[in-house]
Amino acid sequence: MDKPKVVLGVSGGIAAYKACELLRRLTESGHDVRVVPTDSALHFVGAATWSALSGNPVSTEVWDAVHEVPHVRIGQHADLVIVAPATADMLAKAAHGLADDLLTNTLLTARCPVVFAPAMHTEMWEHPATQENVATLRRRGALVIEPAVGRLTGVDTGKGRFPDPAEIFDYVRRVLARGARAGESDLAGRHVVVSAGGTREPLDPVRYLGNRSSGKQGYALARTAAARGARVTLLAANTGLPDPAGVDVVRVGTAVQLREAALKAAADADVVVMAAAVADFRPLTYATGKIKKKDGEEPAPITLVRNPDVLAELSADRPRPGQLVVGFAAETDDVLANGRAKLARKGCDLLVVNEVGERRTFGAEENEAVILATDGTETPVPHGPKDALADRIWDEVSHRLAPPTAQ
Repeated sequence: MDKPKVVLGVSGGIAAYKACELLRRLTESGHDVRVVPTDSALHFVGAATWSALSGNPVSTEVWDAVHEVPHVRIGQHADLVIVAPATADMLAKAAHGLADDLLTNTLLTARCPVVFAPAMHTEMWEHPATQENVATLRRRGALVIEPAVGRLTGVDTGKGRFPDPAEIFDYVRRVLARGARAGESDLAGRHVVVSAGGTREPLDPVRYLGNRSSGKQGYALARTAAARGARVTLLAANTGLPDPAGVDVVRVGTAVQLREAALKAAADADVVVMAAAVADFRPLTYATGKIKKKDGEEPAPITLVRNPDVLAELSADRPRPGQLVVGFAAETDDVLANGRAKLARKGCDLLVVNEVGERRTFGAEENEAVILATDGTETPVPHGPKDALADRIWDEVSHRLAPPTAQ
């Protein structure tokens, strides 16, 4: 079989050196990668490095090997084009259709999915001109990954950091796996909110009531939605997982904090998926000092109170017409019966039901479930990677969403 053909465009930012790691992951996983840097990018990483790592010639000019018409052929033959890093200048050129070098010509001729991984200072990313350019590219079907938040050049910190290369590689892999043509991302223009992980309810400064949720299924949902073109807000509750590329991460700890973050994020969301394991109860009182063990005495009973039912509240009070709400039910017995009852009780549109236990689902890389819908349909998803379940959930969501013009 032919190797998937990927064009890696590199524009002139300090994050260009991180694209070497992305290139390595692509080539080692069997992709045929053609690196097309800008002249500015070569000030950060030389052509010899790109050529050695990719195994292909490197050029920035449309005048090299003219008989092969590279400014047309490279884009025409690609299965995916990714620009990483994409500077503010490159986003502006792409949005306005400028073509003054090999990379910008390639972007105009590509009919495959095109991905941009921006990296720049916060002020540049937040500037209205950049935001309008990003909106234009997304409207045309390009996938523009949200930059990460963190340390930038020098002492500055903020949004604009180049996402982790491993996460960008995972994003690219998902886009390629879907095989979509340019402009065919079914969640493009949608804002989706996903919760992941497990809430923790503190007993004292060192102890808490929690659960076994790793957050892997919620993170798979967030990554998959981003690869399908959505703007994703991930509410991460106590996970140790790296931030997915292209996703805005909001960290929460308790059920009350998750509720506050979910209500805020849901205000302009098309879809809310509550995949986090939310504690049903919390201690009535919090000990400000560590609870001590006393010889000869039994511990004092811990009184629990109910936490807010976040899923039911989101389902009952939707801030915008057509918003879809998806819940999860982790059951240990009578799985489908309990799931059907929960679907009716919570009022959500879809409920993903799976059986859990000490050696099932929690922390695993694979999952199986049944997707229950309010119209009575039941969609079983066989045992397999959590990515596959995530894609199936988004399939069910996508065909239920009202057209954007109808919202």
